Amino acid sequence: MKVVSSREILKNKLFSVVDEVAKDPDGFEIKRSIVRHPGSAVMMAVDDKERILLVRQFRLPAEQELWELPAGRLDPGETPREAAERELREETGYSARDWKELATFWASPGYVDEKMTVFLASGLQEGEQEPMEDERIQIRWFPWTDVQNMVREGQILDAKTMIGFFTWFDRREHQASK
Repeated sequence: MKVVSSREILKNKLFSVVDEVAKDPDGFEIKRSIVRHPGSAVMMAVDDKERILLVRQFRLPAEQELWELPAGRLDPGETPREAAERELREETGYSARDWKELATFWASPGYVDEKMTVFLASGLQEGEQEPMEDERIQIRWFPWTDVQNMVREGQILDAKTMIGFFTWFDRREHQASK
């Protein structure tokens, strides 16, 4: 497949939308409106007691407050790790001494090119939250068993949180079985 035409139809500070057409050598054609997004970093902050730091904020598209892992968009020129460090500090006030990449995935590749990278943040130090002017963020530590139950019971519906938690949990279980 090769993109044969692309036209930007919307641009704002968070993303752009383009209409694109792609064709293969046989003439098969795909037409889509695509959300172009710079990518996001997700932080799985875990303390020495294996508690997980979640944030709660109102999400307009979901029309409700959600418990989720802290996350944020990559700024121009920023690596996912740099964005993770910045976003953890802004949203929660915490900084981390140790960082490990857990997973990278496409958020919803049928219409958006946002790639999300989940990091495990540990060796945490508390500081002051620096939320953006349009954010009201509540933070809370949860035992990992509570997060697991919240996912199972449908209290956590956020995909990045589920992916981050279950990737961390799988590695935790794998290390425990050694």
